[in-house]
This record gives sequence, structure tokens and C-alpha cells, in this order.
Amino acid sequence: MSAVAAPRQGPAVWKVVLAGAILFAILCALGTWQVRRLIWKQGLLATIEERIHQPPVALDEARALHGGGEDIEYLPVSARGTFDHSGERHFFATWKGASGYFVYTPLRLTGGDFLFVNRGFVPYDRKPADTRAGGQVAGEVEVIGLARDRLDQKPSSILPDNDLAKNIFYWKDIEAMAASAGLPADAEVVPFFVDASDSPNPGGWPAGGVTLIDLPNNHLQYAVTWYGLAAALAGVVAVFVVRTRRSRAAPRP
Repeated sequence: MSAVAAPRQGPAVWKVVLAGAILFAILCALGTWQVRRLIWKQGLLATIEERIHQPPVALDEARALHGGGEDIEYLPVSARGTFDHSGERHFFATWKGASGYFVYTPLRLTGGDFLFVNRGFVPYDRKPADTRAGGQVAGEVEVIGLARDRLDQKPSSILPDNDLAKNIFYWKDIEAMAASAGLPADAEVVPFFVDASDSPNPGGWPAGGVTLIDLPNNHLQYAVTWYGLAAALAGVVAVFVVRTRRSRAAPRP
């Protein structure tokens, strides 16, 4: 009498359902997170659009707002002072498809403090100041631009460390900029930056107006993607459960 092999059993239905439920919850959570990011980004874009069209406030007023904990990001600001071009710092950047540097130059204010101004973009071959001597304006100037927050730490571990020896910055470390710019030891530095407007500099460099205003906002499509994957997963698990039950309920020969 020959032995009859037992039918092979597929994976337990409850294990598949449990794994599917966990993954479904994760996908839904990712979709919900993107929806929240979408709401936040829309609010940020609305704030930026409103602020950039306001008349500039005096730097002292912006400093008072910042010192009181107010958000001044993208707030139009005006300041007067004299550029210390010998202390300009170079921030690696891409602008209009070209790679080069944003030139951050300390502006000695009329009161003696210093403000780092992002004067704009220069390509690689214009990094040395003597290649754009016309733009090294002398004497007292008025700077109008947008306030930009400082960074307290490197935003990502994948970013290179700032190379102070070569004067190349990969993240905006205002303390390192101030310490390496040759400022007086007792210099008071404004704790935020100002991105200069697009008013042309003599000689054309640096090219101002480099502030990124049109921030990418892809959170809706990301949310739809995560929710769509969750729905597809639910459909696959449902089909698996139905087919498994039918297979087990079918009469065996």
C-alpha cells in the first residue's frame, strides 16, 4: 500500500494578514506625514510670498524681532555700513545651472557691529577677488535684502566639513565664518544673514538676488503615492486571503 503525500500548506493566512496590516499602517503613516508636510509647505510659501513684497525694515528692528524670538526668515531688511572685502567667505553653491560660490562679505555697520551679507553668486573662475575688482565697492553703502536664519549645526552628515583653509563653506556656520574672516576679536556679529537683492554690482559680480523663493512642493504627489501603495497592498492581501480560503475549501480527490 503506497503512502499518500499530504497536501503542501501555504503560509498561514494570519501571518500574511498581520504582515500586511503592519506594512499598510506604515504606508498610511507616511502618506499622512506627507499631507502634514504639504500643509506646512503651503503655509511657508504663503508667508514667503507675503513677506518679500513688504517694504524693508531697519536692521535694528529686525534684530529686535529676532532677539524676541520672532520668525524673521525672508523678512526684507535694510542696513548701512562698509564692506570688509578682505573677510569675504565663499559658500559652495549652484545658481541657474552653474556651480560656483555665494560670496558672504562682512558689512561693518555704522555702530561697529558686523553683518554677513550674501552678496550673490560668482562662478569658479571668479572666486579670487582680483578677478572681479569692480564689484569690490568701497565706502558706505546701503544693503537691501532678505533676512535668512543661521544654522546651529551641520544639517546632514553627508555634507563635507567646511574647509576653512581654502575658504570653502558647505554649510552656513556663522561662528566659523566670523572666526576665519579676520574680524576684531571683540566683534559683535549679527546672528543672522542677509541675502542681498538683485541690484547689479559694478562689473556684474557678484550676481545678487540668489535667494531661493520658489521652493519645491511635491508633497501631494508623495502622499498620493504612499496612499496608493497602501491601497494596492490591501488589494493584494485581500486576493490572497480569498484564494487561500477557496483552495482550502475545495474538495480533494
